[in-house]
Amino acid sequence: MKAINKLSLSFLVGLLAMPLMAPLTLAGEEQRAPPEARTAGTLSQQVMRVLTEVQEMMSPEDEDAVPDFEGAKVELDDLRERRWDRMNDFEKSSTLNFYTNYYLSTEDFPGAIRTFEEILMLEEVRFDQRMRTLKSLGQLYAAEEEWQKSIDNFEAWRELSETEDIIVYKSLSYAHYQLEEYTTALPFWLDYMNLSLEMGEELGRDDYQYLNGLYFTLETYEEALDLTKTMIVKFDNQTDWLNLSSVYAALDDETRRIQSLNLAYLAGYVDDENRYLNLGQSLAGLDIPLTGAKIIEEGLAENIIEDNVDNLEIAAQMHLIASTYADALPNAMRVAELSDDGNGWDTVGYIHYVMTNYEEAVEAFRNALDKGDLSDRSDTLLFLARSLIELDDFDGARSAARQAADAGDENGRSAAQQYLSFIDSTEQRFNIIAQRKAEAIDFYEEYPSLLD
Repeated sequence: MKAINKLSLSFLVGLLAMPLMAPLTLAGEEQRAPPEARTAGTLSQQVMRVLTEVQEMMSPEDEDAVPDFEGAKVELDDLRERRWDRMNDFEKSSTLNFYTNYYLSTEDFPGAIRTFEEILMLEEVRFDQRMRTLKSLGQLYAAEEEWQKSIDNFEAWRELSETEDIIVYKSLSYAHYQLEEYTTALPFWLDYMNLSLEMGEELGRDDYQYLNGLYFTLETYEEALDLTKTMIVKFDNQTDWLNLSSVYAALDDETRRIQSLNLAYLAGYVDDENRYLNLGQSLAGLDIPLTGAKIIEEGLAENIIEDNVDNLEIAAQMHLIASTYADALPNAMRVAELSDDGNGWDTVGYIHYVMTNYEEAVEAFRNALDKGDLSDRSDTLLFLARSLIELDDFDGARSAARQAADAGDENGRSAAQQYLSFIDSTEQRFNIIAQRKAEAIDFYEEYPSLLD
């Protein structure tokens, strides 16, 4: 999961900022405050007048007017310089509150953080403002990616609060995740989701996806399996269908992995080369190679699978596994023509050989030898010998077998020597049969025609 980006201005202002004019109490005329206004919870007329002007500058009543944030900052700085030491804590907190609104509006998050921290240092701060300040700091530190400080402020909020909050739960989970404290992040996210549902809030797919990411990270795949199935039912999303096969793979359930990937394919959710190839080859592993071949050839036809030597070779191999040799031949021919070595022609030769197309097999094996760079030259020569002997070309077969013996390793030499013996015995039988045929023809004399 990526690190959380800086929160947007509108989000921060909406969640963090106090009203520009929080409930302020001006000392009444009947009980006039002293000139320096030390009464807790009240504002002196001088402070009230400046803050009213600042509010008008930052949030003008005329909707078409442009807020004058810089002018408001000048007024706040002047007020602080002139009267700060004579202010009571309520006046200070009210002034600092306007500073936080200024910093948030100008996206100066570090400035907002410093000001919120200053509010917490005041001796007399209303409980609701302290709570709001702690939550704001938690969110602002998260925006600045200072995760531990974010956690500290949210936990301080929880210690004072009699209730829980979905934003706090959610933010704590994010922060612990960023610190790679996944085990701690998980219960906070579960609490966030449960509390949201209790409050009638609707959870989105992103909420479930984040939880699934935690399950995968913690390798709790059984929980990930149940959640993925739930997500498929709720959202019918392509990613979740594809993730299902990944979960089964993590659980080493190969059969269900393939089945779930096949279901995603049938639903039209498989649209990338890797999964097409994976599904096709996996079906061959389940002894369903023709279905696998169909899927791979469909991917080639729709340009989902790249039309290159490797993929064409896979398509041909699927038919070889299924013993549908004639269907394997077109792709095998293309591989032979496109590849830089002779192995493609060797495959073409083998296909023709098993289809008893011996002349075509001989031609293909010779093309393979001419092109060279074969994986097993000895084996190609031996198959050439086998094809030639089927055409009664014993000298050609013998020559190919001798070359196979010279080119092969110990096993290759042994196989070639045995085949040379087979060629000799086959030729002897062939010659005996030919001789007997000739003798039989000579034995029978042609009778004169009865019509003569």
